[in-house]
Amino acid sequence: MMTKVGYLPDETSSFVGRRAELARLHTALTTRRMTTLIGPGGVGKTRLAVRAARAAADRYEDGAWWADLSPLCGDGLLLPTVSDAVGLADHTLRMPVEALCEWLGDKQLLLVLDSAEHLRGPCSHLLAEILTTSSGLTVLVTSRQPLGTRGEYVIEVPPFPVDGAPDALQLFTDRLRAADPRAGLDDPGDQAAATEICRRLEGIPLAIELAAAGIGRHSVAELAARIGTRLDARSAGFGTPGRSGALALAPGQPGAGGAAEDPGTARLDLLADASVWPRRHRTLRTAIGWSHELCTPLERLLWARLTPLRGDFDEEVAREVCGGGPLTADEVDRALQGLVAQSVVQRDGDRYRMLDTLREYGRMWLTELGEARAAADRHAAGFLGLARRAHAGWTGPDQVSWYHRVSDAHLDLCAALEHLLVHDIAGAQEMAGRVGFFWACCGHLSEARSYAQRAMDAGPVDGPHRTRLQWVLGVAALLQGDFATAEKYGALCTSVALYDRDDEGMLGAAYLSGLTRLMTGEPAAALESAGRVLRMTESVPADSAHRLRCHLITVFALTALGRLTEAEAAATDLRRACERGGEHWTRSYADYQLALIALLQGRPAASAAHARSMLAGKHRLRDSFGIALGLDVLAAAIAAQGAGAQAARVYGTGHAYWRMVGHPQRGTPELGPIRERCELQARAAAGDEAYRRAFERGRSDNAEVGLAAALRTELQL
Repeated sequence: MMTKVGYLPDETSSFVGRRAELARLHTALTTRRMTTLIGPGGVGKTRLAVRAARAAADRYEDGAWWADLSPLCGDGLLLPTVSDAVGLADHTLRMPVEALCEWLGDKQLLLVLDSAEHLRGPCSHLLAEILTTSSGLTVLVTSRQPLGTRGEYVIEVPPFPVDGAPDALQLFTDRLRAADPRAGLDDPGDQAAATEICRRLEGIPLAIELAAAGIGRHSVAELAARIGTRLDARSAGFGTPGRSGALALAPGQPGAGGAAEDPGTARLDLLADASVWPRRHRTLRTAIGWSHELCTPLERLLWARLTPLRGDFDEEVAREVCGGGPLTADEVDRALQGLVAQSVVQRDGDRYRMLDTLREYGRMWLTELGEARAAADRHAAGFLGLARRAHAGWTGPDQVSWYHRVSDAHLDLCAALEHLLVHDIAGAQEMAGRVGFFWACCGHLSEARSYAQRAMDAGPVDGPHRTRLQWVLGVAALLQGDFATAEKYGALCTSVALYDRDDEGMLGAAYLSGLTRLMTGEPAAALESAGRVLRMTESVPADSAHRLRCHLITVFALTALGRLTEAEAAATDLRRACERGGEHWTRSYADYQLALIALLQGRPAASAAHARSMLAGKHRLRDSFGIALGLDVLAAAIAAQGAGAQAARVYGTGHAYWRMVGHPQRGTPELGPIRERCELQARAAAGDEAYRRAFERGRSDNAEVGLAAALRTELQL
């Protein structure tokens, strides 16, 4: 959810107890710069961190921001994940840690890193860097162990007390009623049985929630008896592994053979070595194992096959990634709803997610079934399919929806690419090329460039896949201000596309080369090359994404050459073509050009209207670079209408967005003088002091708040 400033996850269920821990955490966040909540999986560290961060958010001028590290399998995406979490989409060639340190340098904010235990070393190193350079930064971490960072203050999160305190029983009752509002502890003996369940589960919140989910198939008394049997079986040594430390399989379990299972026999719920794992961890694993046994065979199989997914997912993704064998599409849907009923999977609208602790258990089960490689192959194939469909759907009425799907699946796409780079190089090359435009033009520039380069280096690649990879490398370099590299890849794209007779590749190359020439002050050359390629590729449909982008180069070049009447006509035609097809990305840049043209023609009110239309489109696509450009031209249009203070605030918001992408103000060369002239107009209209105050307000506002203010149409003269 959005806080006053920043982002924190929603709380989707009731919060119970933890008054003492919240008080300690309040004091720690007030007096310490880094606090780590430690405790075993399932003890409630994340819920406590969310609640404490929400309570503290308003004390930080720049708010509270959340980074979930649980989906990361290695440290390669740690910096991008933290940068995304704090709103940084760096477009420069700097080292990512340098860009992050600069971004945080003057901010007063709370950063929460959730589930850091598997990245303790990299997290500790990163936090040492940013805490040193960012004096206003406070960090809250959740981890199963301390990170060992200098200055770290550790708070242990214990399970709920079970010696008569009400919190554990309250949690059990709340989760019971969340599943069935009519449920309760009304039958004789129910309250005593529930208290016994909480006691036997040692007050571990996740274990209690899983137990409450089992009430649909058992009474409270039956549940208490079964849990007691399970825990006693554990103590008696059922399921004890051999010397290898592997987890034993019970009879009747897939891969074990033998007779039907004994309900009291332990399965994959015991940890291998009691000397290594705390007793609470073993209790939780026993509880998870018991919940696993309550699942049907197909629910267990789906539980295991869901574990390669890194982030939230929907039913379509579950069907594609987990289907096969007995899990038909319909069976996936049924099993998924069964896992929701069992609290193994959490549902939020049409999205689903699995807690990391339960994912670990499912991953262990997947390995025992011998399906780990097959599941990774299905996962990679599923997200390669997503990249293909997104690429095909980029130009059309579902463009925004496709962008959001690609954005939401970012970690899964990266995981799929990592797998394909090892096991299917051709698939990796295709995927990096198809998803590269989304990443390069709407954020994730460093990932776009890195994966495209790795895919190129992995092996020979020919045809359209090679052209796309070169195009992604060139566009990423261009947006990072590396014009020499962009020019190089523009020339390579052109020669390869001509050799392959690839019309899409030729149009893409013309866009890349044309934009590079525009940025380096050669609009005539850009106009000539774009026109030539458009004539050579007349068989390509008019609504093709590459054709529309090539027309955009024509509009930019005509404007830069001062041929404003022709530029306006071309931009209007381009906008209409985009509007007919539901295309937003190119259309927003046509709006940008119409705003610039109107400003140059002395029509500031029309310019402001076009600029706001551009900003609305870029906001839908979460394109920070495009928003920064649009705010600059909007501020100029407002200044030209005499609203100096309002223009100053919009300039300030634009400055905040330029900082997000790591650049000083940029754009095609003709924009610079317009900015300077209109800034002088705004300062003269408002006066120096009023201008400064309004600019600072825009610069320091939450970016979303500042953008919303800029989109309001009334003038403040």
